[in-house]
Amino acid sequence: MLSLRRIVAHIVAHMVALVPCCCTAAFAQVVIYPRNVSATDSQYQYDYELLRLALQATRASHGDYELKPSTEPMNQARSADEIAKGSGLVTIFARSTSVEHEQRLLPIRIPVDKGLVSYRLFVIRADSQARLDGVRTLGELQRFSVGSFVTWTDTLILRRGGFEVVTGDSYEGLFRMLLARRFELFSRSVDEALREVDERRAELPELAVENGLLLYFPHTRYFFVGRSAGGEKLAARVEAGLERMIRDGSFDAHFLRHKGALIERANLKSRRLFRIDNPYLSPETPLARRELWYDPMR
Repeated sequence: MLSLRRIVAHIVAHMVALVPCCCTAAFAQVVIYPRNVSATDSQYQYDYELLRLALQATRASHGDYELKPSTEPMNQARSADEIAKGSGLVTIFARSTSVEHEQRLLPIRIPVDKGLVSYRLFVIRADSQARLDGVRTLGELQRFSVGSFVTWTDTLILRRGGFEVVTGDSYEGLFRMLLARRFELFSRSVDEALREVDERRAELPELAVENGLLLYFPHTRYFFVGRSAGGEKLAARVEAGLERMIRDGSFDAHFLRHKGALIERANLKSRRLFRIDNPYLSPETPLARRELWYDPMR
């Protein structure tokens, strides 16, 4: 039979063995990103995998972390509201930027997608292709109505660029609005358009990616956090991780692993390119750092 002293020693040893795990869990930096509203769409997978890699790259310098989705699905507008008021339901998200967003929230000014969102293809009804084949000027393209989400910066840019924009308040609903002929073009970035049509081919076979046009306006997407002490701490860590990934090449490797095949399928150099301005781009956008940007025409 064990003596009381040996029993106590055994209990103490067991408790000491647990201390590192408890401390690690207690001091891990908890990072919460918004759970996707669409159960079938993978549009944010690239972003939050990049975020995980940036956090992992700073584990030695900044400590442990726990990265997890929010408990409930959130669109971008709701995510921004929750971060701005510091509710703790979500602490970081990726979205297209604008001066207004950068004033309200704290941006981490490293383009998440290397600026690929600047290059736009159009999701269309397949039976519209013949009409679009004849487009040769920006003015001719502007005769086609464009669909966009009500809170997206794209909506403002396209309207200022001379397009008639029809808005919807449901991301998935925009695809059905297109098929219902509420508008004629759905402007999507190079990687989004092809992937979105692929993912909906069985359910919405009438969708297609227009095959000859390319719209460009300077734009990008950032990670955003709250303007608070906690937000600044998280921003400093994520920025440090992204910069480390840029230096060691793992950022570009991640980008090409997720986007490369779609970029190749898009045949960008063979398309007719049209340009419009983006007056909502902040003068603090790091356009001079060429290593941060992908240029398919270069």
